[in-house]
Amino acid sequence: MKTMDWKAPELVRENLALRSRLKNRKRVVVKVGSSSLLHSGTKRLDYHRIDTLARELSDLKNRGMDVILVSSGATAAGREALNRDMDVLSQESPITVKQACAAIGQARLIMIYQKFFEDYNQMTAQVLMTKNTVTNPKSKLNLKNTFNELLALNVIPIVNENDSIATDEYSVGDNDSLSAMVASIMKADLLILLSDVDGLYTDDPRTNKDAEFIEYVPRLNDAVMAMGKASTGSGAGTGGMSTKMHAALMATSAGCDMVIVNTAGGMSVIDDVISGRNVGTLFRADYSEKFSLEDYIRTFDT
Repeated sequence: MKTMDWKAPELVRENLALRSRLKNRKRVVVKVGSSSLLHSGTKRLDYHRIDTLARELSDLKNRGMDVILVSSGATAAGREALNRDMDVLSQESPITVKQACAAIGQARLIMIYQKFFEDYNQMTAQVLMTKNTVTNPKSKLNLKNTFNELLALNVIPIVNENDSIATDEYSVGDNDSLSAMVASIMKADLLILLSDVDGLYTDDPRTNKDAEFIEYVPRLNDAVMAMGKASTGSGAGTGGMSTKMHAALMATSAGCDMVIVNTAGGMSVIDDVISGRNVGTLFRADYSEKFSLEDYIRTFDT
């Protein structure tokens, strides 16, 4: 099988041309992972980053875009609120402890977001979901109607999985996938995944020094999907490159472009994406009438 030349001149030109049009997007979903909201050493909330995130998203609103934020961080916020040194972010932590921290932290996280967004004259609303919200037709319609009404009222919805009650049966499991579901349902034209990774590589760059960074993916296929790796690079999140590839498939199949970008340099990277700078990995929209979001959610394994 012929190896893809990711630096082929025609791909480079297509990438730059598409990025130059991102500033014209009308509805943007932004997902921020826990690792992007916490100080790396203490795993406590980084208020400067949250403030900058609120400012960047408020600026998108002021440009005339609809903005939906999908935010992790509730469990970490709950642990911080309890002021206990519990390793609730580890995979070995009991589910009941995680759910309790999520219940405490979700309220705290929304309060923090409301404070910072109000500083930029923006109103926010909380929306909590589970997998059943998307796969149940009535719940999905109610969700869509709620989002539409909030956006019509010029409100920024802040979305998270309802971790305090979600079980394995109803859990999405990661906010990469959740954000793609929201983007699909709401017919967004751009999904930005803020992460602790640069984007997609041909292999895991931490174990393979010859791994090649991919700036632009014109179309997903089995070979590209196989590049996803089930590791995050941090101890603060539940998603890895594998979940981001699932998100890319859901988003692009719904006609939505997607960008994975690293927040190591700060939340101003959102403006870099919107301004057309060549950051992260851009996945081009590839709408498919045959793709069923509900069927895919029922069968894929994060």
